[in-house]
Amino acid sequence: MDVRVKFLGGAKSVTGSKYLLEIGYKKLLVDCGLFQGLKELRLRNWAEFPIDATTIDAIVLTHAHIDHSGYLPRIVKDGFAGPIYCTEATAALLEIMLKDAAKLQEEEADYIDKKGYSKHSPPLPLFDLVDAEKALGMLIAVPYLELIDIFENVKATFFDAGHILGSSIVSFSIQGDTQQKKVVFSGDLGRYNQPVHQDPSPIDQADVLFIESTYGDRDNLASDVEGQLATIVKDTFNNGGCLLIPAFAVGRTQLLLYYFFQLLEKKMIPACEIYIDSPMAISTTNLFKAHPNDHKLGIGREAEDSIFDYPHFRYYRSQESSISINNIQKNAVIISASGMCTGGRILHHLYNRLPRKNDTLLFAGYQAEGTRGRKIQDGDATSRIYGEEIPVLCKIESIHGLSAHADRQELMHWASQIEAPKMAFVVHGELASATHLSEKLKEELHWPNVMIPNYLESFELFSGI
Repeated sequence: MDVRVKFLGGAKSVTGSKYLLEIGYKKLLVDCGLFQGLKELRLRNWAEFPIDATTIDAIVLTHAHIDHSGYLPRIVKDGFAGPIYCTEATAALLEIMLKDAAKLQEEEADYIDKKGYSKHSPPLPLFDLVDAEKALGMLIAVPYLELIDIFENVKATFFDAGHILGSSIVSFSIQGDTQQKKVVFSGDLGRYNQPVHQDPSPIDQADVLFIESTYGDRDNLASDVEGQLATIVKDTFNNGGCLLIPAFAVGRTQLLLYYFFQLLEKKMIPACEIYIDSPMAISTTNLFKAHPNDHKLGIGREAEDSIFDYPHFRYYRSQESSISINNIQKNAVIISASGMCTGGRILHHLYNRLPRKNDTLLFAGYQAEGTRGRKIQDGDATSRIYGEEIPVLCKIESIHGLSAHADRQELMHWASQIEAPKMAFVVHGELASATHLSEKLKEELHWPNVMIPNYLESFELFSGI
């Protein structure tokens, strides 16, 4: 039996992760992500899928982030009809995230139709709610550490990756006619010694390893996150303004709430209201309560309390309540999505607060190349929102140490626990990051065969096993 891999995404980029394993006559897709960021990447979402979706037998997901799962409704629309395996918390998150992604697709198509931008009449979304719900009906939720059958000769185990709720490292055991091989996908690895998630699970052996490299060329050195946040909050309030934080609804918002809980309890910042203005973030926060064994967040001041029930936290779901926040002039913190300012409620907050000299915009996460957040962070004088060029007059800050991705040292530490694989692929990283990590793996760990694949490139993993 022969085993091959084809890279349909996540190659020399941090988006669109899709890895096709051809195992004998079976086709298994690991991750099914949407391309985000640069236009040239986003256009791949609309291009004809590189293989016939009806020929894929199963999909396995490492976690729920849209760049790893967001293409599911489209591939289902194109005819995929097999099972989709993921962890239990990932399945719960996807119930929220895929429906939200479909809603955004439908809204964008309606907007383009009204503006007359489209070459098609009427413009169609990449997928819709019906496609998302069909994909959700195909999910098979699996507990961590349980060995499951994907095909007759392929088994899989999910290990906690420590990245977001439900994130996993996936280990595949492939039984050939004469040999058994192990293929491991790191997924997105989390950081060590973080307050919310467990450390990434150690893996001791893999014949073939796929390792992410988002921060493969830099170290996010231990920083005083509480101190940095406290200083930025106090400076903003002293300036008579509000603090606006774009934050991913999954993971980053909950981590920020942990820190604001600590800051308010320790009286490191003045008493103030923290507005969580993201329906998805609110729903995700509730999932943390429903999956207490999948994270480390403890209780609040009383044994029965979650930190998420803290009295200073204000959860705003309705559009009306969201808009009302624009009237708050000072001494408030606003957390809204999306984390890279690409869409969602953060846009109307930016529209209103970028021109306010008293306010502060705080980036608390990675801003991918080509996104609105990256352009503002890089110093653009204006930002185009709702068809207008909005002047960037507010103070711009960035805070480090909140990343949910392992940095260079942590990636190397995780990799060092693995007996040198016969073949390793450095994926999910921009070229500079992937190149640096690849060199480190070869030089420091003496891995013999480390490759950085190209988009649509194929490799033979095993022959005649």
